[in-house]
Amino acid sequence: MSDDDTLRQHRETGTAWDWAARIYERDEERDTVLLRAGGHKLHPRERHLLTDLSRWCNRAIHLQCAGGSQTLSLWRLGAAEVIGIDISPRMIAVARRKTEALAAPARWFCCDVLLTPESLYGTADLVYTGSGALPWIADLEAWAHVVTRLLRPGGRLLLFEGHPLDWVWDKTAPDFRFDPHDGHYFSDREASHGWPAPLLGAAQSAEDGTPPHLHERQWTFGQIVTSLATAGLHLLRLDEYPEPYWDPFKNIPPEILHRLPHTFALLMTKYP
Repeated sequence: MSDDDTLRQHRETGTAWDWAARIYERDEERDTVLLRAGGHKLHPRERHLLTDLSRWCNRAIHLQCAGGSQTLSLWRLGAAEVIGIDISPRMIAVARRKTEALAAPARWFCCDVLLTPESLYGTADLVYTGSGALPWIADLEAWAHVVTRLLRPGGRLLLFEGHPLDWVWDKTAPDFRFDPHDGHYFSDREASHGWPAPLLGAAQSAEDGTPPHLHERQWTFGQIVTSLATAGLHLLRLDEYPEPYWDPFKNIPPEILHRLPHTFALLMTKYP
């Protein structure tokens, strides 16, 4: 894929997430109240791996930050300063309103993640991303190099993401069955199950209109880890978990669902 094709797909992604931003606008006040009270919106697995951010994180940069609630959660958990990057102007507007309401030490940049400002290079103690971010990246190697450039020596990447294996399963089935369209782990074509039903319903009820086309790509474990290692990062932990970060498998009983992994965490560092 050429650089122009990658940036075109990312621009179309920005249009799609502008459309989806209305659900983040709907939840803006609720999330602000939670953060004002000292709460956070990170998964317990992430919280465990981050430890006490006040002891080691001066600056955290969140790639594909959406409405900023997870970014601001990093501040609530001890990061001295947080920075969010997202391609959607509506998402960034939500994040900025939360920042103003909380008087938080946060800055926001509306740009393609591959065009993150060079002024941020080498400044992050933590680069944080995930929870559905990677399928929107069209060039994984270019993304991995951005992560490495952002980190200072000794800085860490925390990626908490949906497990790549989840893409092969039929989300409507009562047990694990291959999806008739995307049931191939090693497929290298564009693949999409469409907008998650809760997000689709909430966005359509807020504003009529046809949802934009999704450009999603499932990356394998090997591609993810190798791209980051090739870009200069070193593995600290790779953990798999039975809990989904959201539940697309409404018809599979929990005792069956939790026999397979549905999320993973990747903790890596940039050596001096």
